[in-house]
Amino acid sequence: MSALRVVRGDATCPQAKGPKIVAHVCNDIGGWGKGFVLALSRRWPEPERDYRRWHRERADNDFGLGAVRLVRVQPDVHVANMIGQRGIRTGSAGPPIRYDAVRRCLEALAGHAAEHGASVHIRGSAADWRAGSGSGSSRSSSRSCAPAASRSPCMSRGEACGGQGG
Repeated sequence: MSALRVVRGDATCPQAKGPKIVAHVCNDIGGWGKGFVLALSRRWPEPERDYRRWHRERADNDFGLGAVRLVRVQPDVHVANMIGQRGIRTGSAGPPIRYDAVRRCLEALAGHAAEHGASVHIRGSAADWRAGSGSGSSRSSSRSCAPAASRSPCMSRGEACGGQGG
């Protein structure tokens, strides 16, 4: 298994050989429309469609915190919709990011990636999550999620498309 690597680039265009998974954190209320998901939707419509259907039919499936759904977008690329946020706003329970759910998502994803020899690509870092819509603490996220992330064959840091998608 490879160590965690930081790579600058477009997370919607992962530069690695073999199977690739572009992973990102979603909320548990069916909201899609801010942040990195906009770059994903510009490049591939399938992850948004699948996420919205998954949420709409949640009474009959596993949609909820800690769940992961892989969506094939190219022959060797999947997008992992990981449910790791409770809602979208900071409230009395703190920021919406739920690190235990993200950890469970990453553990499941690491197992799948190892089984299929896939590299995993995540936009940003734990510090970026604090500044993004999850608004969590980088200290909490790195402590909770790093062990699961490090079991993945490769995780890279990308940047949002910056208008280059499509």
